[in-house]
Amino acid sequence: MYILGIESSCDETSAAVLMNDIELSNVVANQTLVHKYYGGVVPELASRAHQQKIIPVVQEALRQANITKKQLNAVAFTRGPGLMGALLVGVSFAKSFALGMDIPLIDVNHMQGHVLAHFIQAAGSEKPVPTFPFLCLTVSGGHTQILLVKNFLDMKILGETQDDAAGEAFDKAAKIMGLPYPGGPLIDQLAGEGDPKRFAFPHPQVPGLNFSFSGLKTAFLYFIRDHVKSEPDFIENNKKDIAAGIQHTIVQILIEKLKRASTETGIKQIAIAGGVSANKGLRKELLLQEEKLNWKVFIPPFSYCTDNAAMIAMAGYHKFLNKEFSNQGISPLTRMPF
Repeated sequence: MYILGIESSCDETSAAVLMNDIELSNVVANQTLVHKYYGGVVPELASRAHQQKIIPVVQEALRQANITKKQLNAVAFTRGPGLMGALLVGVSFAKSFALGMDIPLIDVNHMQGHVLAHFIQAAGSEKPVPTFPFLCLTVSGGHTQILLVKNFLDMKILGETQDDAAGEAFDKAAKIMGLPYPGGPLIDQLAGEGDPKRFAFPHPQVPGLNFSFSGLKTAFLYFIRDHVKSEPDFIENNKKDIAAGIQHTIVQILIEKLKRASTETGIKQIAIAGGVSANKGLRKELLLQEEKLNWKVFIPPFSYCTDNAAMIAMAGYHKFLNKEFSNQGISPLTRMPF
């Protein structure tokens, strides 16, 4: 079974082809250069870039998969959540393509796709995958959630951010420090050479398994402001330790909630997903907890951390098996509940 996946929720235009659960291609056109000048994603520019790139990435995905469009059995696409203009491009293309080829249309929740990226296999090899049920910490610029994953299509949110996401906290901290866009990876890079305990930042006290990062962002802003007043070169002289401190704080907040979720559910199969799952500090801490708490940790390859269409095709494959199809009247959703 050949599934074409389409992803256009934010600033990556991506198309992929899966044969059952095996990736044949996964093409991603990044828009970093488009948005770098503005210090963040500009929705209107993102949608225009998607329009320019959607057909070339689909053509390249089919070429790399070495199949023709007539061999496709279905097209899966990201319906939401995401930026409305960006989603419209992918949804409109998928609907037109499915109608023209007379094949089923499958809508996918973007966050569900991130979770199911763990199950994508490479041709000629088989990697270990989580067994159900498992917990998945999904962390990105727009989302921070702890999910109870019961099966491929049954997932329950146990806790989520009440305001800002972990990825936003990384990016905002980088912007406050004057680092260029995208700042999150630069924080990670600097933190690797800094002392995480030199500067301490507050941990928000949020009930249950929910998160909050707005207070941490404000505390970091005041911390930088106050130190720069007395020492104008404070950031430049201490940026590695500052980056290490804020990264350590965010990672510990995530890990503390994940440990609590594991204790409450008794589940020791632990996975991470989303853009922040590429963070080296988070990955290192998870592996440390795996040894301490007898967890079985699953960390996705870097190529599946950021937005990509292979994960959308993976979710589409399982919805196809379950006969969960969409119709031509479907429209994108900026907010899309599980």
